[in-house]
Amino acid sequence: MRQIRIPLPAAALFAVGALLFAVGRPVADVAFETRATTAAAEQQSASSVGSPFVSTHLYFGTGRHNGNPPITDEQFMKFVADVVTPRFPAGLTLQEGRGQWRDKEGDINGERSFELTVLYPVSEAHRRNIDIEYIRRLYCKMWELESVGRADVRAQADF
Repeated sequence: MRQIRIPLPAAALFAVGALLFAVGRPVADVAFETRATTAAAEQQSASSVGSPFVSTHLYFGTGRHNGNPPITDEQFMKFVADVVTPRFPAGLTLQEGRGQWRDKEGDINGERSFELTVLYPVSEAHRRNIDIEYIRRLYCKMWELESVGRADVRAQADF
C-alpha cells in the first residue's frame, strides 16, 4: 500500500480545521470561556445590586471676580449647612480639590474648589432637579460667579 505524505503546513491546517469542526467554535472561545462567563456573571451580579439612582456632582469654585477675596471654608460650609443640607438631609459627600476653567472672557482660571455629590432615586429626579438648580443659581448669585458645574450619572446604589 502506498503511504500518503502530507506537508507540515497542510497538516497543521488540517488539524486546526478538524478541531474547529469538532468543537464548533474557535479554540480561543473555548480556552477563554471560563473568563468570559465569569465576567458576564460578575457584571450581571453587580448591576442587580441596589436600585437605580442618579449621582449628581456639583463643582463649586471659590475664586471670585473683580479683586474680591476667595470664598472661605467657613462661608462655603455655612452655604452647605443652610442651603444644601436641608434639601438633601439623607446625605451628601463633599471633597476639596483644585480646578480650572475658562471664563466668558476666555481666561483660564485655577482655583480651590469643592465637589459635592448627592445620590437620589431615579424616581425623584424631577423634584431633585429643582433643588439642584436652586442651589446652583443661589451660589452664583451670592458670590457673583458665572456658574457651578454639574454632572449627572446613572448609578446602582444600595445603602
